[in-house]
Amino acid sequence: MKYIDKIGESARKASTELALLDTEAKNRILLHMAFCLREDTEKILTENAIDVEAAVANNKTTAFIDRLTLTKTRIEDMAFGLEDIASLKDPVGEVLGGWKGNSDIDITKVRVPIGVVGMIYEARPNVTADAAGICFKTGNAVILRGSGETLHTNKVIVNSLTRAVAQKNGPEFSISLLEDTSREAVDEFIKMDKYLDLLIPRGGAEMIKNVVRNATVPVIITGTGNCHLYVDKSADLEMALDILVNAKTQRPGVCNSVETLLVDKNIAVDFLPLAEKVLREHGVELRACQHSISYLDNAILANEEDFYTEFLDLIISIKITENTNEAITHINTFGTGHSETIITKNYDTARRFSKEVDAAVVYVNASSRFTDGGMFGFGAEIGISTQKLHARGPMGLDEMTSIKYIVSGDGQTRR
Repeated sequence: MKYIDKIGESARKASTELALLDTEAKNRILLHMAFCLREDTEKILTENAIDVEAAVANNKTTAFIDRLTLTKTRIEDMAFGLEDIASLKDPVGEVLGGWKGNSDIDITKVRVPIGVVGMIYEARPNVTADAAGICFKTGNAVILRGSGETLHTNKVIVNSLTRAVAQKNGPEFSISLLEDTSREAVDEFIKMDKYLDLLIPRGGAEMIKNVVRNATVPVIITGTGNCHLYVDKSADLEMALDILVNAKTQRPGVCNSVETLLVDKNIAVDFLPLAEKVLREHGVELRACQHSISYLDNAILANEEDFYTEFLDLIISIKITENTNEAITHINTFGTGHSETIITKNYDTARRFSKEVDAAVVYVNASSRFTDGGMFGFGAEIGISTQKLHARGPMGLDEMTSIKYIVSGDGQTRR
């Protein structure tokens, strides 16, 4: 049996055992995972330094290296995320409804685990712990496939998590790491419909497209975030500047950062010079449309491709819009359905924007950086779905379950 099939078969067996674990047992193991992560902090940092050093040597971007780099604080956040998951209500077994069907049969709708989840992700080692924790809590086995650039880090994190499972007598192979990071291994992995029930790709647009086009396993599309910030003519400009700086510069390499600034023509002369000043102070490169560039001192002319691009870097595209209608049309044309923001004092404009913008999350007078499972009260997250079937937006525990109908009778037969 091939290596990848052995992982799949082992995960399938683990998933049947996991589905039978009660909440108390799962929570006990999750808390021990957090303990083991903290205990292994120095080991994790040592292995992570190897990955970071290689990324620097290979001239990876600053944003990429930021996503890759772990610190004691980030490891503590990972551990806290596992504890948070343990504290949340277990959705498995939840009764969603019950009713009498035809011929007086009793029908009950309950939540159940999905089974075996495959994760494909790039330079985000915190995803390793988040995905493992959410899958474990919901009774799903998980096979993790990180990128080659994070292999040292992912191996030591998975070792910590699987040690915790073993020490608390949890199912072996509940959490597995596909250590072969070659393209060929990925091509095999996404066709493992014999073992996998669901694939979740997190990363760049090209990687996600490849998975969607070629997988024989159901896929949830996540992550690509060409997010917009629209400053309406009635906006509080100071608020708009604060949110712009936060959404663009706090962590530019993540999917909920803003990539395009849209500004109503009526306030462009006042707002754009202020926006340029604060963005340049944070090292942001400006790519502006023909109209907006006349209000800016240090911008380059944007092309159409810039407005489609998720930069994941200290780069932003800028466009002046005639009105809210044009802003909404632009977002629905160029956006990826992730997170979109309006800054406005006008209630009717806010309602219209919220209703007509096609995105998983729409913000009124708040930063798109809040699109996150932890910020939404879900504990950690396994991804941010930008599709509309089954799950949309930050995916927490509920989204990692399926349903089962249990039907009881006393001898009824269908006529």
